[in-house]
Amino acid sequence: MKYSNYFIAIVISAFLCSCFSAKGLPIKEVKDKTILQTEVEEDIETEVEDSTESIEGEMELDVEIQDDVQTDYVTINPLLDHSTWDALLKKYVADNGDVDYKGFKNDIQKLNTYVTYLASQIPAESWSINEQLAYFINVYNANTIKLIADNYPTKRIKDINNPWIKNRLKIGDKDYSLADIENGILRKMNEPRIHFAINCASFSCPKLLNTAYTADNVQDLMERATIEFINNSNKNKLTTNAPKISEIFKWYKSDFTENGSVIDYINRYATIKISADTKIHYIDYNWNLNEQN
Repeated sequence: MKYSNYFIAIVISAFLCSCFSAKGLPIKEVKDKTILQTEVEEDIETEVEDSTESIEGEMELDVEIQDDVQTDYVTINPLLDHSTWDALLKKYVADNGDVDYKGFKNDIQKLNTYVTYLASQIPAESWSINEQLAYFINVYNANTIKLIADNYPTKRIKDINNPWIKNRLKIGDKDYSLADIENGILRKMNEPRIHFAINCASFSCPKLLNTAYTADNVQDLMERATIEFINNSNKNKLTTNAPKISEIFKWYKSDFTENGSVIDYINRYATIKISADTKIHYIDYNWNLNEQN
């Protein structure tokens, strides 16, 4: 019995550490890491827990073992065409990240065409890390914009019924929620900067860039998005001894603390450094729509 339990523990541990999403899509890790711990509060906590239960219920589907999970950063010939999304972003998203949702609603046919295109592009093990990161970031952002456009006018994304846990998008013939993409796929790629690349259509979110992510630019754009968010005084009030920071760093704390504290992570990008022993305070999240005036 002792050895049987030990064997079961090994099998479970190996399964949880596999680099595949809950619904069977092959994903690549940027660096070694075991399973993630979701630390989301209030309504987000409820929705993530619900989506996690759904994810765990499907974990037996299409799971395989993938070995090539190390640094695969170079993409010579990008597989996907994100030019339609790039054109829409440049047309309807301001440099500060504010979004013209009315414009997107009026141009919904082009947005739907791009979302349908993404659904037809099923990720494969041959895709590079950069190809996968760009794809899933664009899937999340484009479908979030579509969610708002389909329900526009609305004041907040949270006014929409189950905005994150309801299955609203497809990849191939499988249905996914936004929480599936974020928690079941992107977070398992062990790249904390994705939190500053994906946008939840709200004022306190990291801004939506008006450039589409591609395999060629995803590393640079994630770095840019992280630096801009952390040093944006509307999102974080950085001081040496009395910082007030975004609740993103509380909800997803485990993503930022693998190699140190939350303060350590912020200080990697901050122009104003926070003292290591300072108590952190959090800014209440503003869920009002990040809409152009």
